[in-house]
Amino acid sequence: MHSLLTRIIAIAVLFGFSSQAFAQSGGLDEAISRVFEPIATPIVNVIFYSVPIGGVQFPLIVGWLVICGLVATLFFKFVQFRGFKHAIDLVRGCYSKPGDAGEVSHFQALTTALSGTVGLGNIAGVAVAVSIGGAGATFWMILAGLLGMASKFTECILGQKYRNELPDGRVSGGPMYYLERGLREERNLGGLGKFFATVFAICCIGGALGGGNMFQANQAYSQIVNVTGGAESFWVGKGWLFGLIMAVVVGSVIIGGIKSIGRVTEKLIPTMAGLYFIAGLVIIAVNIDMVGWAFGEIFRGAFTGEGVVGGVLGALIQGFRRAAFSNEAGIGSAAIAHSAARTSEPVSEGFVALLEPFIDTVVICTMTALVIIISGALLTDLTGVELTSAAYATVLPWFPIVLAIAVVLFALSTMFAWSYYGLKSWTYLVGEGKAKENAYNFVFCLFIIIGASMSLGPVIDFSDSMLFAMAIPNIIGIYLLMPVVKREVNKYWAKIESGEIKKVK
Repeated sequence: MHSLLTRIIAIAVLFGFSSQAFAQSGGLDEAISRVFEPIATPIVNVIFYSVPIGGVQFPLIVGWLVICGLVATLFFKFVQFRGFKHAIDLVRGCYSKPGDAGEVSHFQALTTALSGTVGLGNIAGVAVAVSIGGAGATFWMILAGLLGMASKFTECILGQKYRNELPDGRVSGGPMYYLERGLREERNLGGLGKFFATVFAICCIGGALGGGNMFQANQAYSQIVNVTGGAESFWVGKGWLFGLIMAVVVGSVIIGGIKSIGRVTEKLIPTMAGLYFIAGLVIIAVNIDMVGWAFGEIFRGAFTGEGVVGGVLGALIQGFRRAAFSNEAGIGSAAIAHSAARTSEPVSEGFVALLEPFIDTVVICTMTALVIIISGALLTDLTGVELTSAAYATVLPWFPIVLAIAVVLFALSTMFAWSYYGLKSWTYLVGEGKAKENAYNFVFCLFIIIGASMSLGPVIDFSDSMLFAMAIPNIIGIYLLMPVVKREVNKYWAKIESGEIKKVK
């Protein structure tokens, strides 16, 4: 571990000097953008292809994700509601058996997956959604989050069922494995499954290095600069140093694999989400007389065309879009984390996973939207993280500093999770092995420094397209394997009812 971190520090220092030299001679950002933009633009245009609906542009990939949630909800008879209490029992460890194969507990798998979704999107993305789509966007965001619970349920059961258990006790799983093995064993589509799995793995690595890494470091750095003096901040021009600090922190955690990540996220996620949630409750408590009015605005905006752009359709599209971008249901990423959970019953992890969109979208995103609406900040010209910060500052003037810290912690947690997603996709493509894993971890940490140091617009756009491209093969696989999941669910409930599966506490 020490040699890996030493190499990161050495290259970061060299990178710091070289980036400053480039900046003086014309700009490294511009040079990279010029090279990358011709490649990125066509791919971005395809993945985020939009069609006009009622005068508003609707990205088809968002519809692809939301429809999957609707189909899964109907196919499994609203399992997200019927199985909610059972999911809580599983997270509490009521059915856990220490001897089961796997590397982390149900709770650690849940917090690891949540660390990949709970982040800047919950703070800035929601603000963008309600500033464009109006308060009504919140209603459609909640609905899409509830539908996404069924998508997560489905993909995470498949991730558990088709995972690889290695001789040393480690586990590799996720869409790469259930697309290849599941389609081969259940549908006799081995060639197609292998192709889908390979496409998914390549896109996952791209998404991990960009949206799950560089973008997080870049936004965290920007927030730290803003709250420490802006143009007068000590950190101005020292993005490489900030990135180096984050790279060392991330490297020291991810080098230990999913067990190390799980130990960190099980403490970090409840703490930072709890802090953010409690601060939101304070805002609501101070403005308790406006809560009824705020919910009225949400429902009125959802159905009466009072959205800022596009009326009802604008609110719907912005709400669906924020939910899809935030909880990643249908993208397949969470199935990689949940595959590592200790259990002999794949269905149990599906129930645990369905809590993610509820926590991420229905709870945290809704809290953000409520605070923005109640505070009156929605009536300003602000957007993004500045709008959320201003909303909280109406009652808690010091909260922008806390929010900046939260952004850094959210960024770190997202990088922890996405490092693991990218790693498992990498080992799927090149094979297992410590040297191969260390090589990936080194590159991942290096990209943190690059992300904090530069403004890489086309690179981030390309990465986002890679992330959402994962949903194309993944959802096709989900549709083809849904009957397998239903069969597993029926067997699981039969064991519960017969007493074969018993509560242990």
